[in-house]
Amino acid sequence: MKWSFGPLALLLLIPALVVACSPFGDDDGETVTVGSKDFAEELILGEMYAQLLEDHGINVERALNLGGTNIAHEALINGDIDLYPEYTGTALLAILSMETMSDPDEVYRIVSEEYAEQFDLVWLEQAPMNNANALATSREFSEANNLTTISQMVEMAGEIRLAAVPDFEEREDGLAGLMQVYGDFELQEFLVFDPGIKYEAFLDGDADVVQVFGTDGQIGGYDLVVLEDDQGLWPPYHVAPVVREDALDANPEIADILNEVQPLLTSEIMTDLNWMVEGPEGRDPADVARDFLIENGLIDE
Repeated sequence: MKWSFGPLALLLLIPALVVACSPFGDDDGETVTVGSKDFAEELILGEMYAQLLEDHGINVERALNLGGTNIAHEALINGDIDLYPEYTGTALLAILSMETMSDPDEVYRIVSEEYAEQFDLVWLEQAPMNNANALATSREFSEANNLTTISQMVEMAGEIRLAAVPDFEEREDGLAGLMQVYGDFELQEFLVFDPGIKYEAFLDGDADVVQVFGTDGQIGGYDLVVLEDDQGLWPPYHVAPVVREDALDANPEIADILNEVQPLLTSEIMTDLNWMVEGPEGRDPADVARDFLIENGLIDE
């Protein structure tokens, strides 16, 4: 079974979001609405957060698979959801439009301060995993074209068909950022696919280079070559739950509950979990999340 996540999911979720019309779902602040973006890792993390809260007796509404970064962020600041997993580098570049930097702790400090000041949002602890943006190609294409860096890709851009997700073209950490850092270039073709079918299109030969994330299980599963970001566009992308301040005020135990899982989420672990969903097993993200939490003694069977 292949998991495909697309913008249509947002339309299907609108009635549920209307019902959960208050920031906490019900009037007494006891229900917490957990959101996520529209790719496997976000669904796994969203399920982890939801199941951890439920195991501690908190009522949870799920609004998973919302869409891209902007959709999830707007849902959070509008109060349609109370929390969702976000990445420090995404917050720095795509939301705050700040300059890139390489120090993970400094990126975390800045996004935490800016989110609190601008949006009344709280970043909980960041995980050690780094799901950095990247570009990758097949080993065959890399060896045939001596292609190992993004600078080399830019030199042959007119021969490159690049496959990416819908919001990549305009994001400061996407194609727009690549052109700012690496100079203007013109691709043979820029192809947009929903996250669930991006790799399928690449493997079918529709593209030469594909946008990837550092913890994608497909990188190892398909023996892809990640191109070196030799001009340093991309900052660290450590994940953390981002929570509405008023949700934390109503449910202060959320922080301790969710922070407990964060140190366990290494890049290696997350890559393996992602591959369980997107690889040949095609497992349900909720089951993968549950098994991980049980194995680590964070919830009861």
